[in-house]
Amino acid sequence: MIISKKSPLTGGWNAKDIDVTPEELRRWQSGELIQNVMPHLSPDDREFLMTGLTPADWDEMTGAE
Repeated sequence: MIISKKSPLTGGWNAKDIDVTPEELRRWQSGELIQNVMPHLSPDDREFLMTGLTPADWDEMTGAE
C-alpha cells in the first residue's frame, strides 16, 4: 500500500510502498502497538508510519553521513 506522510523536519511529502493492510492500519490506529500489529515491517517503515520521518531525515537530525 502506498503511504504518504508529511515530514515534520522538512515539511515535504514522502510516499512509500509499505507491506501493510487496511486492517493492520485500523488496528494500530485503534491503539494496538505498531510492533505487535506489524512485526514484519522494518523499524524504518514503522517509524515512517508513526512520524513521517525517513532515514534521510534522521541522518539530517543527527548529523550522520
